[in-house]
Amino acid sequence: MTGNAGSGKSTLGRIVAQKKSLPLFSLDSIVWREGWQKATSDEVRRGVSNLISKRAWVIDGVDYEILKAADVVIFLDFPRKVSFYRAAIRNRKFLFTSRPDLPANCPEILIIPKLIKIIWKFPKRVRPKILAEKIRRGDTSFVHIQNNKQLKEYLDSL
Repeated sequence: MTGNAGSGKSTLGRIVAQKKSLPLFSLDSIVWREGWQKATSDEVRRGVSNLISKRAWVIDGVDYEILKAADVVIFLDFPRKVSFYRAAIRNRKFLFTSRPDLPANCPEILIIPKLIKIIWKFPKRVRPKILAEKIRRGDTSFVHIQNNKQLKEYLDSL
C-alpha cells in the first residue's frame, strides 16, 4: 500500500493482509522513534531491507525500495481533501495517545502541522515518483485507486 498520509493505507493494508492471510507491516514503525523522532536513514534502510527480505508481506507506507520489491503495488491516490478528512478522523481518536503501529509517546497532536505539509506537498513531491513506478511495471501489478468506487471494486475482487 502506498499513498498520501491519511489516504487509508493502514486500513486497506489490514483488510488485504487478513483476506490474503499475509503478515502486515507498517513503515511508520520503522520511520518513527519515541516522541516522533525520525529514525536515521541507515535505520530505515535496515528496517526496510529486513521487511522486504521476508517471503510474503503487506507493507503500508511510502518507500521506493518497497515499491520495487513488491509483487503488487496498491496506490491510494485520493484527492487531498479526502486525505485531510481521513487524517482528521484518525487524529481525533489518537490525538493524545500513540496509534497501535507507532512507538510510545507519538500522539497525533504533536505532528499535525507536519502532517498538513505532508498531505499538501504529496501530489507534486511524491505522487510523480509513484506513477513512474506504475509506468515501469505496466498495469498488471499496479493497482491505482483514485476513488471509493474503485476501492470497493478492488476489495470485492479479493
